[in-house]
Amino acid sequence: MAKSASSSASPTPAVPALPASYEAALQELEELVDSLESGQLPLDQLLTGYQRGAQLLKFCRDKLEAVETQIKVLEGTELKPWVQE
Repeated sequence: MAKSASSSASPTPAVPALPASYEAALQELEELVDSLESGQLPLDQLLTGYQRGAQLLKFCRDKLEAVETQIKVLEGTELKPWVQE
């Protein structure tokens, strides 16, 4: 019997879970940017960090879009500018 190719292949790296909240994602993203900008990371960690940053950025944008949609629903079909009092 031939061995399957998957037994000799290295396992794929686990994708980190998304943060529980927008604030947690933003904090992780800020820390990640600081470490990327430090210039002290090896190339493979830079790539991994960039990919994680893109994932976190999408998560934050999706959360903001969801809130924007809720505001539209709350105020009818027109999105009104939010004015801080």
